[in-house]
Amino acid sequence: MPLMVSDGIDRLGFLIHDVQRLMRKRFEARARGLGLSSAQWRLMVRVAKEEGITQARLAELLEIEPISVSRLVDRMEEGGWIERRADAADRRVRMIFPTAKASQAYAEIKSLAGEVYEESLTGVSPQDRRVLIKALETMARNLADGEPAPGEKVESGEKVESTEGAAA
Repeated sequence: MPLMVSDGIDRLGFLIHDVQRLMRKRFEARARGLGLSSAQWRLMVRVAKEEGITQARLAELLEIEPISVSRLVDRMEEGGWIERRADAADRRVRMIFPTAKASQAYAEIKSLAGEVYEESLTGVSPQDRRVLIKALETMARNLADGEPAPGEKVESGEKVESTEGAAA
């Protein structure tokens, strides 16, 4: 087994995980006042970014079981956050759309996320921020195995680079 030169690369996975965990913890503390659970705001962000997403795709993206997504969607629909609509092409498929209430909350969530991002990047120069984002995007593409990498939207079977930031 080759020896790994210690330029910090041996800690990469731990650092990515720890930063993600700490950012999520900080965000959740600030978002508590919105009245949504962590699972609910994660689902809402996905629905806001991808209006008309199917429940099956939500389960895939959120990495939770389809039955759990169904229950979560039920609760959020009852709360007036989202609405289900039948797919015009296949009435068995239920598509999820945000309500006006969700769109307003999404704007707040993006703002809170921006604050957490800025706090986490304190002391990192604008140039280093760009390098960090480019490197993480490249890593995501390298590991995507044909799935759209974070920050990419899929339209009619083709990947399209998103112009929207990755807030929230």
